[in-house]
Amino acid sequence: MNAPLHSAAAREASRGERWLQALAPAASRVPGYPDSVQVADGELAGTAVRWIALVPDAASRFPRARNGEAGLLEGWSLARAVREAIAADRAAPARRAIVAIVDTPSQAYGRREEALGIHQSLAGAVAAYAEARLAGHPVVALIVGRAMSGAFLAHGYQASRIIALNDRGVLVHAMGKEAAARITMRTVEDLEALASTVPPMAYDIENFATLGILWRLIDVESASAPLAADVQRARDTILAALADIRRDPSQGLEGRLGGTNRKASAEVRACLARQWQA
Repeated sequence: MNAPLHSAAAREASRGERWLQALAPAASRVPGYPDSVQVADGELAGTAVRWIALVPDAASRFPRARNGEAGLLEGWSLARAVREAIAADRAAPARRAIVAIVDTPSQAYGRREEALGIHQSLAGAVAAYAEARLAGHPVVALIVGRAMSGAFLAHGYQASRIIALNDRGVLVHAMGKEAAARITMRTVEDLEALASTVPPMAYDIENFATLGILWRLIDVESASAPLAADVQRARDTILAALADIRRDPSQGLEGRLGGTNRKASAEVRACLARQWQA
């Protein structure tokens, strides 16, 4: 029998856990996954949904992946959760939806992770989500907290529609501020100053939305502890995304070049296409 969808440890739940519980209170966790990967099958307004969230696991055997990071176990487990749904629905008349709830601070950085192939693990998750899209599964990502680094690429970025809460605690970037400061040999304050004039350098969700990658921003009253109205708004938006995917599965991906701050990218792609076809 499936276990109830509750946090594995007696600790304060992460945003991802809270939103998973709020959105799918009647769902049961699928057994056999590490505590850091919560997988639940349920329904949303009559639509079959597989919910997937990365959450902290203080007891993880990999110290670098104890705070919700996407590590070795997480990458392979994400891939398994998605591919199990693909295999189960292969002969079904309708493919279930897959909803990735995103709240992850980073991929797991460490010597053991590098030696044991974290690049392959996370690539497996990316490939599984892409395979699900191509197999006809509507894939939606809901960003409720941080969506950082390779963790977001592995869990969420491959969705046909990406939704985010409009909240100061929702952050998206290629790397954390401290890591970016070390790499660029700047201070965090210098990076924040740059972000005020260079939107792709910013971490806040409003600037990220100008890149055209988000399908919708959701205004909520309490992102950290969702209220009933917040949950209903998120459910309605997910259902709208699923309906939009069924109408035109490719539109969301193509539309990512239509953002306010993606005009130069669109021009470069158009130029390359002309040269390729010449």
